[in-house]
Amino acid sequence: MKLIKFFKNVSREMKKVSWPKGKELTSYTITVISTVVFVAIFFTIIDQLITLVLNNF
Repeated sequence: MKLIKFFKNVSREMKKVSWPKGKELTSYTITVISTVVFVAIFFTIIDQLITLVLNNF
């Protein structure tokens, strides 16, 4: 019984969710991908610099 009640509550709450529209979703997706790329490049550069410094010792 608790499981059925749980899923009913989940269904009820999901109807209250404000889902993003197409334009918002595109904007959020571009923001996330840009951030991931930036962080990946940043840490790659930092890693290369640390490797360079440590190899010179």
